[in-house]
Amino acid sequence: MKVERIERSKHKQERVLVYLEGGNLLRITESELLRFGLYVGLDISPETVVQLQKSGARSETRVRAANMISARPLSKKELTRRLVQKGAEADDAGAAAAYLENIGALDDAAYAAMLVRHYSAQGCGPARIRDELYRRGVPRELWDEALETAPDAQETLACVIASKTRGKPLNEKDYKRLSDALLRRGFSWGEVKTALRTAGAARPDADDGL
Repeated sequence: MKVERIERSKHKQERVLVYLEGGNLLRITESELLRFGLYVGLDISPETVVQLQKSGARSETRVRAANMISARPLSKKELTRRLVQKGAEADDAGAAAAYLENIGALDDAAYAAMLVRHYSAQGCGPARIRDELYRRGVPRELWDEALETAPDAQETLACVIASKTRGKPLNEKDYKRLSDALLRRGFSWGEVKTALRTAGAARPDADDGL
């Protein structure tokens, strides 16, 4: 099977198109072009065609993975999942993620710390942050170390309460609404109750069960 034409893709910078006799088309990268020594007129075997297809798919998956993490931070698990959703084979996706991790471009520990900083700054508590770490595929063994960098829960709660109440006393309905909102942010009831009392937002006759 002879190579009839080789040209770069007009749509994807990293892609090279190799046209074979019979109308077959190989989508590869420059890496395969050089490694397999392809040129117009070269006669290649069906086995080599299969190798080129597999190698080209792996290379394109690696390029796509690099583009994904350059656009936004991702965990290794998130990246692998998104690559598969884009059509990559699971093995190729895993290999691409592992490669980026090995060269330091993908770092789950650093990503976990970034998530903790981000959601802490948004006024979220430990439970909500753990939910986000889980949802984003951060390994559980990295959670505790990352959460150690979070500010004290009472400090975060004090800021949130101050922004919500602006120093005004709360009636029963407002107190219930605020405490529920703080619980949804991922703080425990004990943390919320203490913070409300410290801020003077809790009513003296408030039932601890509220």
